[in-house]
Amino acid sequence: MRIGIDLLWVRVGICGGTESFIRNLMDGLGQYDTENEYILFTAEDNAESFGEYEEKSAGRMRLCICPTASASQPRRILWENLHLSRLARRRQIDIMFIPVYSMPWTWGSRIPYVCVIHDLQAMHYPRYFSLPRRMFLRYEWRHACRRGRRILTDSEFCRRDLERHFPWARNRLQVMYVPIPDRRHGLDRENLEEEPLRAGDMRTEESQELRPQILALAEQEYDYCVSSLLPHKNLDTLLQAVRRMCLQGIWGERRLVISGVGGNVRQLEEKLEQYGIARQVVLTGFVSDRELDYLYEHCRLFLFPSIFEGFGMPPIEAMRRGKRVVMTRCSCLEEITRGRAVYVDEPFDPARWQERIQQAGQLPRQREDFPEYEPENIVRQYQQLWQRVAEQARTEAKR
Repeated sequence: MRIGIDLLWVRVGICGGTESFIRNLMDGLGQYDTENEYILFTAEDNAESFGEYEEKSAGRMRLCICPTASASQPRRILWENLHLSRLARRRQIDIMFIPVYSMPWTWGSRIPYVCVIHDLQAMHYPRYFSLPRRMFLRYEWRHACRRGRRILTDSEFCRRDLERHFPWARNRLQVMYVPIPDRRHGLDRENLEEEPLRAGDMRTEESQELRPQILALAEQEYDYCVSSLLPHKNLDTLLQAVRRMCLQGIWGERRLVISGVGGNVRQLEEKLEQYGIARQVVLTGFVSDRELDYLYEHCRLFLFPSIFEGFGMPPIEAMRRGKRVVMTRCSCLEEITRGRAVYVDEPFDPARWQERIQQAGQLPRQREDFPEYEPENIVRQYQQLWQRVAEQARTEAKR
């Protein structure tokens, strides 16, 4: 079969976990799916970052560069709705895969569409979104649930959430866990120094300038956090816990290192000054995959204060490296970590965070395996999905 993948929406280095999801999935498809062919519909401004997939898949993945730009959302959405389905027909696509909620109008196309809705954040945190944005998202979710042949979501928590808001789509909802490659390769300073940044990793020249600072962190003791700076990530509570430990003299010389994009960096920096912990906290901003691996590898604990996630890859990535993870039980987080982390039952209480961080610091390293997230297993599930969707489409075409 020939599967189309819509990548027009990917703003390289900005889309966070959603970009990591699709790149991990395509890595797996390129490595393990020898039966199907994939056409990658890219924008002019992100095509370079996907060029490597043609080579890695031995030609089973090919780029189709579309005359639009991921950086211009209105232009991109308009182009998708006017032209993507027509282009998919011309390229003889059997199934179109939309890794996000923005399924285009199909204009009578018989091509079956499979979409992914990662979460309904705007339903839970409307204050983050303008009214027009909330209306747009709700429309897109509803449209995808009505017109998509399958609606994939990342966890049972998300499936139940979708079912609650769109009950008529129940039979088209399916949980498909996020593929997470196991990169437990013991990165050291020398091989990271020699590793060039890929085009898909670098948002600005600052990414290259940051590397010496990242390399130097391994010589210190630090706890690590991967998070955007949005309010539901609950970083403020974690910072208050660090402040408490500093005031009590039990934090010592270690650092809290935070990697991630999105949110108000200036506001966070002001809060660090207000709490008197600016010297104890390092904000790396965007980091490449290899730098991320390096930071996981050398941290003391991994801290994840978020109270809302559709899936949440970072805790799994840290636990596979033997790191103790301190996190909340909120949304899907206990589900996806299978109850194996150190959980804070009162996520907004800095004292409880301090208690759990101190507790986790006394525990030995313990590597956890999560075979359900191995890319090979996830790819097999996608292959089965493609077959079912294609068979259903053929059956309906005969009627």
